[in-house]
Amino acid sequence: MKFIHIADVHLGASPDRGFPWSEQRAKDIWDGFFHITEICEREEIDLLLIAGDLFHKQPLLRELKEVSYALGRLSKTQVVLIAGNHDYISERSPYTGFSWTENVHMLINRDMDSIYLENINTEVYGFSYHAREIKEPLYDKITPGCAERINILLAHGGTADNIPIDKNALLRSDFDYIALGHIHKPEYLAERIAYCGSLEPMDKNETGERGFIKGVIIKEEEKNTIHSEFISQAKCQYKKTALTIHPGMTNGEIRDGIKAVIKSQGEGHIYQFCLMGKRARDMIFDRESFLTLGNILEVTDNTLPDYDFKALKEENEDNIIGLYIKAIEEGDFPKEFGEKALYYGMEALLEAKNYK
Repeated sequence: MKFIHIADVHLGASPDRGFPWSEQRAKDIWDGFFHITEICEREEIDLLLIAGDLFHKQPLLRELKEVSYALGRLSKTQVVLIAGNHDYISERSPYTGFSWTENVHMLINRDMDSIYLENINTEVYGFSYHAREIKEPLYDKITPGCAERINILLAHGGTADNIPIDKNALLRSDFDYIALGHIHKPEYLAERIAYCGSLEPMDKNETGERGFIKGVIIKEEEKNTIHSEFISQAKCQYKKTALTIHPGMTNGEIRDGIKAVIKSQGEGHIYQFCLMGKRARDMIFDRESFLTLGNILEVTDNTLPDYDFKALKEENEDNIIGLYIKAIEEGDFPKEFGEKALYYGMEALLEAKNYK
C-alpha cells in the first residue's frame, strides 16, 4: 500500500504579512498542496493522509470547494483527513455537513473513529479537534481492532496544550504507521511514527527543509514491513546567515557580501542576516539599504567596536575610563561576560565623554 503523509498545510495563511513577498508565500502554500495531488495521481498513490491543520483557520466554503475538487480528481487515491487545532470543528465550521467526494473521508468526530478502506485493506483511525486546545493525552491508550488489516493512526498533537504524546505509548500501540501532525519540523520518532512537518515554512523560526513523507506498507501473514522517507518540497526556506565584519569594511562591501550569499544559496529563499565581528568605531551600518537586496526579513547587528584597550587605558589612566578597563581586566569574570562588559561599558563611557 503506497501512501503520502502531509500535515500543517495551513491553506489561507500569508506568512510575513506586510513584506513584498507575502502574497507569493500565500500562493506557494496553495501550490504546494496542489502539487501533492499531482504526485498522488502521477504515482498512483493508494492513500493520502492529512494529519490536521489543512487550513490555517476556519476554512471558507469556497476554499473547501477548491480542496474538494482537487482531491476528487484523484482516480487511484483514497484520502483521509482530520481537523487540527487551527481548523478545529466549531459550531459554525464549514466542515460540518460538507459533502466530500467519494474518495475523501473526514474523521470529523471528537471521539476516536475509524474508516476501513477495503480495496487497500487499510483501516485509518483518528478524530478531529473540536476546540483550540486539548490538554488530555488522548492517544496513549489507542490500539487497532483488526491485526489482519494495515492499521494507521492519524494524529495531531505533541505539546502540552495540544494532546501531549507519549512516544513509548505509541510504540506499544501496534499500529503499522502513525502519521503525526502539529509539529512543523519533520522528524521520525521511530520507524513507524513520524511528523512529516509542514509543506512550507510558516515563519522565520522554521528553518530547514519542509515537505512530506512518502512510503510503502507491505502486510503479510508472518510480518509487515514499512519503507518511508521524507521528501523535501518547499519552494523556499528561511535562512539565518552570519556575516563576518572587520574594522575596514564599508557598507558597500557588506552589501556585496549579502548579495553573494543570496546568489549562492538562492534568490527564492528568505534571509535573516546577523553581522558579527569587529566594526570600526565610527561605522554606521546602512541597514535600510541592506534590506532592499532580496527577500530579507531583518539584519541584526551583533558586532563590537574595534577598541584598542591598551591605548585607551594609557590615555585615560587617571579617569573613569582607565579605571573601568583596569577593573574589568583584573576582575574575576567569566571570559564572555568580561569581554561584553568591557565593550559595552566602554561604548557607554566614550559616548558620555563624546569621545567617538
